Amino acid sequence: MTDFKLLIGGELVEGDLTLDVVNPATEAVFATVARASEKQAHQAVAAAKAAFPGWAATPLADRQAAVAKLADRIAENAEELARILTSEQGKPLPEAMGELAWTEGYLRHYATLGPSSHVIQDDDAFRIEVRREPLGVVAGIVPWNFPLLVACWKIGPAVIAGNTIVIKTSPTTPATTLKIGEYCRDIFPAGVVNIITDNNELGPLLTGHPDVAKVSFTGSTETGKKIASNGANTLKRLTLELGGNDAAIVLDDVNIPAAAAGVFGAATLNAGQVCLAVKRAYVHDSIYDEMCDALADLARQAVVDDGLKQGTTIGPLQNRMQFEKVKGFLEDAKAAGKVIAGGNIPDREGYFIEPTIVRDVKSSDRIVAEEQFGPILPVIRYSDIDAVLAEVNGTDYGLGGSVWSGNVERAVEVATRIESGSVWVNQHINIGPHIPMSGYKSSGVGIEQAQEGLDEFTQMRVINIARQPV
Repeated sequence: MTDFKLLIGGELVEGDLTLDVVNPATEAVFATVARASEKQAHQAVAAAKAAFPGWAATPLADRQAAVAKLADRIAENAEELARILTSEQGKPLPEAMGELAWTEGYLRHYATLGPSSHVIQDDDAFRIEVRREPLGVVAGIVPWNFPLLVACWKIGPAVIAGNTIVIKTSPTTPATTLKIGEYCRDIFPAGVVNIITDNNELGPLLTGHPDVAKVSFTGSTETGKKIASNGANTLKRLTLELGGNDAAIVLDDVNIPAAAAGVFGAATLNAGQVCLAVKRAYVHDSIYDEMCDALADLARQAVVDDGLKQGTTIGPLQNRMQFEKVKGFLEDAKAAGKVIAGGNIPDREGYFIEPTIVRDVKSSDRIVAEEQFGPILPVIRYSDIDAVLAEVNGTDYGLGGSVWSGNVERAVEVATRIESGSVWVNQHINIGPHIPMSGYKSSGVGIEQAQEGLDEFTQMRVINIARQPV
């Protein structure tokens, strides 16, 4: 018997296979979970397809009430879920509690929304209605950095819109999401929500499945390209939230301690494993040394340890593959610039890397040009705003960015020139369920969050009525 089961067709079932989940702080097996076979993945899609007509016909108020109940159950079990989340993902327990709070809040907001059907003309000649109708079966593919939050980002709007869904968890962080399958079984009709896990082999089956109408994916740009290619034969609807290489531009008039705290926090949240994290900081020449010193002080004050231990501020990297990748970036950083804080790998079990500040690097260096997805922050010196904007925008990515200044109007003028889907002023990663999120260029396709994101789970149909009979 496994500790965490699949949810298929309203039943919690053992997997045809099993999967060991490793605690990244100890490298020991934390839990053994059910792992779906190809047969079970097909069963999940079939269950979702069978449930779709009844769920699509369910009144919106009832669909909203079900999503609100899921938020209730998550809130009631937040402490248990947070400990599971930290044990499998690694983030400090306060951050895990934060993910639970965000998940609850997003679901509660979705429960107030509905498809944006409306009338655009109604006069003696014509009545023209825009209707938003559900698509069918959605495949939601979830990453390992925020496994529960992102799963519910997909479940909430998909089912509010009248779709049914198959969630595929990340193989390294399946437990928390499988756990909420227990709640979904009690709340939703059989087959409306299905949750499976794999060892990275079932993605092509779901994304190419003829009965899947839409794929909602959060993850790397390269995987997003494969999903787009795999779904091309059936012209699936796609929402792809992909990689980012967010830049923070620090102008010469900032309050240095405040700006350093904001940039550092946004660079090291979840050990830097955030698509929208600050991954490169451009600092004006006149304050460059002071800003570097302030960032280095913050890095040295961080407490790197097991996320379940009180006082930990930065946990381990989530998995061995990411750990090895970030170690490579660390070596590149040491070769390209000057490490002024961190730079070490603690001699202990677990995938730990000290938060690292590296200065005197260039935009062409790998540590700046590529998304490192770890607790390493390169700091680049600049003097000309036009030149630095060309460097900031000279990348395939465009997910987020920020400008920091003592003059808000000046910062806004710079912010409007950054080619990113979200640009913040004197803050970073201020997101919410009421704020749409999208990416430029290789950072994504489509919109998530808010009304605009919910409508991406629908088909628009225009009913154009002539008032005069024939």
